[in-house]
Order: sequence, then structure tokens, then C-alpha cells
Amino acid sequence: MKKRALYLRTVIFGITDSVVSTVGLLAGINVAGASHATLAVTGIVYAFVEAFSMAVGNFLSEESAEEYASRADVDDRPSIAAAVVMFATFVAASLIPLVPYLLFTTWIALAASIAVSITALFIAGALSARLAGLPRSWRGFRMALLGGSAILIGVAIGSFFPVG
Repeated sequence: MKKRALYLRTVIFGITDSVVSTVGLLAGINVAGASHATLAVTGIVYAFVEAFSMAVGNFLSEESAEEYASRADVDDRPSIAAAVVMFATFVAASLIPLVPYLLFTTWIALAASIAVSITALFIAGALSARLAGLPRSWRGFRMALLGGSAILIGVAIGSFFPVG
């Protein structure tokens, strides 16, 4: 059960962080006036760099927590597996807000990216609640609301720093 909780935590954290940070970043850069090509490249580079960063952070934090709990060196395999899950989850989830920028023009992409990202956050929250036996609608709404606030932050910051 402990391993399943570790992987569920990793997947939910990876999805949430990836969708939230990617949609917030792209929305902010879009509002600032960056070109369509810049938005697409930024999203792709961000997805892989941040996925690796999150995987490393996940590995180090999980291993540190296990060592703290046991007061001894621990087997690295569960932490490595969690890091791989984090990397894959982050890259895959980053496609949710990124794909609209690869398919549509800038403002249509912004609207589509926001819509699919908020929907994905709702689904991830509801699914997590379902697995835990908790109220799905509220958990889905909560994740969409909290995660969606990153969009507002990205847009607000992007409006202060126009590039065009």
C-alpha cells in the first residue's frame, strides 16, 4: 500500500505541477506578445527541462524521507522508479496545455490551452478522490480552481512585460 501511495502522490504531483506551470508559463508569454514559434519552443523546452528537474527532486526527496524514517541507507530502487514515473508523468501532462500551441494560432491556442488544462486538472482531482474514496466533484473542482489560479498569475505577470 505504501508504494501505491508513493506512486499516486508522484502521478498527481506530476500532473498538477506540469499542467499548472506549463499553462501559466505559456499564458503569460502569450499575453506578453511572444511569437507563436517562441511559445511552441518554450513549451517543449520547458516540458523536458522541468520534467528532469522534478524527477531529480522527487528522487532526492523520497530517498531523504526514507533515510530519515529508517535512520539508515535505503534501497534506491523505489526512489528511482518514482523519479521515472515523475519524469514520464510531467512530460505527458505538459502536452495538455502545449498541444493547442502546436495546432492553433496564438489566441485560439491560449483559449484552448486554458480550457483543456482546467478540464484535465478537474479530472485528475476527481480521479485521485475516487481512488481514495472521497467526494469526486469537490476534489476535482478544488484542483481545477487552485491549479487554474496559475493561469491568472501568468497572465498578470505577462501583461507587465510586453515583448512586442
